[in-house]
Amino acid sequence: MGFLARTFITAFALWAATQLVPGIELRGLGSLLLAALVFGLVNAVVRPVLAFLALPVTLLTLGLFLLVINAAMLGLTAWLLPGLRVDGFWPALWGAIVVSVMSWAATRLFAPRVA
Repeated sequence: MGFLARTFITAFALWAATQLVPGIELRGLGSLLLAALVFGLVNAVVRPVLAFLALPVTLLTLGLFLLVINAAMLGLTAWLLPGLRVDGFWPALWGAIVVSVMSWAATRLFAPRVA
């Protein structure tokens, strides 16, 4: 799937998180699209390094620590962008869960089927 399609799916997922999770706010469509781009870059560059370094903890928690890493990536994105605000760990955690589920569902719905 193309980069542009993934960016729009991420933007939709971030928008859903702002609607469903108190403590996450975005200011405007421009901030939403920029947040989707930055979130994608953070997940592509920082997340793999963090996931590798946290591998022992991730194994001990049977993968649940990945939710904390995802929350940290959302928090990092909010820290980098003035148009996105996340009010602490719990909104970041719930927001990361919403973004993950919405991104997975949208990708399943709109990605071309490979036979």
